[in-house]
Amino acid sequence: MPASTHNRVLILGGTGESLALAQRLAAMPEVSVITSLAGRTRAPTLPQGAVRIGGFGGVEGLIAYLKENAISLLVNATHPFAAAISANALTAHRQSGVPQLRLLRPAWRKQPHDTWIQAPSVQGAAAICRWLGKRVLLSVGAQEVAAFANLPRAHFFVRMVDPPEAPLPLLSSEVIVAKGPFALTDERRLLLERDIDLIVTKNSGGDATFAKIAAARELSIPVVMIDRPEIALHPGCDTVDTIAAAADWVRAHLHV
Repeated sequence: MPASTHNRVLILGGTGESLALAQRLAAMPEVSVITSLAGRTRAPTLPQGAVRIGGFGGVEGLIAYLKENAISLLVNATHPFAAAISANALTAHRQSGVPQLRLLRPAWRKQPHDTWIQAPSVQGAAAICRWLGKRVLLSVGAQEVAAFANLPRAHFFVRMVDPPEAPLPLLSSEVIVAKGPFALTDERRLLLERDIDLIVTKNSGGDATFAKIAAARELSIPVVMIDRPEIALHPGCDTVDTIAAAADWVRAHLHV
């Protein structure tokens, strides 16, 4: 049975989970899947199915897109820290009536041998770096680096997916261009060779970037762990944490 115009699923993507879900839904002949990417990465891995790149223009733009393209279901599979698009998606869901699912990977949980310093925000993490850490692995995303400007104590090793287009606004830094998933052996080597004494990261969850947490545990290196935003803690809609459960939700709502 070919995909119906009434069985269109819009995935807000940019994560490994969104890629996997798009692949699974693309295998369903009754479903037409569209994945939307923000366009912040220069050479993103493209999912199966149709792809659109770029913002919607706020809540109004997203609502208009849902209506104009006869979207049946909306799946928010963005990064746990993508607070703005998640908030817009929730508002669009409530105002348009299009059912929404939040596909949200579980957060990392502190283990007995971890040394974590919780930070409520990126700005809170930067405040900690005023008194702790001299050689810091900064893994917070390119959009957040500016929060660490004007910190004279630390030399930052900034890991980014793409090389920066302009000099970083940091007093002392080096850029490490790399894209996960990362292996434990490589992360251990990085921490030792660069003599890292502090890691700053978001609680992204998932396997792709967890190796730095495991390596820090082995080497007794403290980690400033930035808490997830409120929209990730309370998504305000149906929520699952696996690809299989997301696919089941789509099937149930489309009766396919």
